Amino acid sequence: MFGFDTEKMSQMMDTYIIPWGINIVMAIAIYIIGKIVVGILVNVLGKVMIRSQYDDMLIDFVKAIARAVLMLFVIIAALDQLNVNTTSLAAILAAAGLAIGLSLQGSLQNFASGVMLLVFKPFKAGDFIEAGGATGVVKSISIFTTIMTTGDNKEIIVPNGGIYGGNITNYSAKETRRVDMVVGIGYDSDLKKAKEILNEMVAADDRILKDPAPTVAVAELADSSVNFVVRPWVASADYWGVKFDFNEAVKLRFDAEGISIPFPQMDVHVHKND
Repeated sequence: MFGFDTEKMSQMMDTYIIPWGINIVMAIAIYIIGKIVVGILVNVLGKVMIRSQYDDMLIDFVKAIARAVLMLFVIIAALDQLNVNTTSLAAILAAAGLAIGLSLQGSLQNFASGVMLLVFKPFKAGDFIEAGGATGVVKSISIFTTIMTTGDNKEIIVPNGGIYGGNITNYSAKETRRVDMVVGIGYDSDLKKAKEILNEMVAADDRILKDPAPTVAVAELADSSVNFVVRPWVASADYWGVKFDFNEAVKLRFDAEGISIPFPQMDVHVHKND
């Protein structure tokens, strides 16, 4: 009554248990070996990016994405070994990814722009830039935003999409900059004397570079003044110091030399009727 059917048991072992056991062992082996291979590939990728001097934040992010994508393939391969229908799983994942992408369009744009900024490096932390409708010194660059500090110590957080999608002016990119200044004198002042004074002042400032040579020239005969352009080249760090100091020095020197600096005037004539 309670006899044991060895033939059925043998058939069950051959048909189900042994093949399933082998598949399970193979799936576990695929997962373990795949995980080890993914770790090696991700580490190699990280070392290559470090040698290429990419930003640490970008390196960590790319490694995390690469690890997740590769492990997804490993898991699908392990499930396939168990005869799980991975086609449906892939379709579900694709649909979920599409839905998430559509709902996060703005964030994904900022993310993509952040990756491009970190890869191509149009600026770095510490640079003085104008981008995304803001001007300031770059404090940090993240995947989604860039943080700047203004001259009056305000912090501005700018989405990376607004920065990479427009013009970027990096005032710190070059070691030297040209200071563009306009100095006006009155029509009754001595033109040659004013030009000599401006050349002397340019030559006397040690912060002004000799090469490229500075420019002092008459640029415009305006309505109420003769306008000189003064264009010396300086180290980028000396730009504002030279500009502010030179403007002050010009006023003091011209006053001492009797050269007038005109300003807008209006003549009012009053007619008295008898």
